Amino acid sequence: MNDETTETEAEATPDEAALNEEASRELAEMVAAEEPTAEADTTTLTETYVVQNAAERSAIIEALIFVSEEPLSVKTMADVLREDRAVVEAAVTELALEFNGRSGGLQLREVAGGWQFATRPEFHEHVRAYLKSRPSAKLSIASLETLAVIAYKQPVTVPEILEIRGVQSPSSIKTLLDKKLIVAKGRKETVGRPMMYGTSKDFLMQFGLKDLGELPSMEDFQDLAGGEA
Repeated sequence: MNDETTETEAEATPDEAALNEEASRELAEMVAAEEPTAEADTTTLTETYVVQNAAERSAIIEALIFVSEEPLSVKTMADVLREDRAVVEAAVTELALEFNGRSGGLQLREVAGGWQFATRPEFHEHVRAYLKSRPSAKLSIASLETLAVIAYKQPVTVPEILEIRGVQSPSSIKTLLDKKLIVAKGRKETVGRPMMYGTSKDFLMQFGLKDLGELPSMEDFQDLAGGEA
């Protein structure tokens, strides 16, 4: 890819939800556009409550992370607690050290820009065995291969995926878009202006990754994905 193409692709792209909707139509699949996750609404917290001590602050933070459906950012926690972000960040770090120091089945870790409880790696096989016992629609081998290509080569287009995999992948891409594991990244300025795809925040959450720098090797990817629905 030359510098001119890179600069062109780096230009501002349309809203992500709109791109996803456009990609869905292009893939002949009606997929609801993913709405940006709203920040926690703290405007209703009109009553002033002062955290009494460090132990209480830590307990509140632990409760907030537990009830959050997504990784909870330090900013959101600071807004809820009405405390300085640096104070909350230090409290979360201390809580993680304390929580992870015990021999429990869970760990507190930073994932996709926030904090979230997760099962310890040494128990993943047991967790996978349980998850496999539940009726669910798992990703096919074709979808896993397509997801791996997108994860490691993003942003990547359908023709580029075809060139790498050697087979057509529209149905697999639709599945991944349905599951919100990938998002549309805009159109590539080349012949036909094909849509480009990349992994989403949900992808990081699903695989417990802080960022794309924590991606496993290509050889390990399928094993990691094997326990995911």
